[in-house]
Amino acid sequence: MAKESMKAREVKRAKLVAKYAAKKAALKEAGDYDALQLLPKNASSVRLHNRCSLTGRPKGYMRQFGISRIQFREMASAGLIPGVKKASW
Repeated sequence: MAKESMKAREVKRAKLVAKYAAKKAALKEAGDYDALQLLPKNASSVRLHNRCSLTGRPKGYMRQFGISRIQFREMASAGLIPGVKKASW
């Protein structure tokens, strides 16, 4: 389980990215790179990191489901994810 502060930090970054997205696009189109440098660092979408929506785990993230591999395995075994079943041959 990730610390609450780490989860909050990611949420804060995501809000900043959304806030400055239009302004950043306009500055890029105009070619004003000096003004781009003045924007906050966390306004860059590159600084976002995918995290499990249930536990906040940063590694082993499965983009298709939005959760970590560990939570995916537990939920799939319990039958909580529609269309997913354990393979057997």
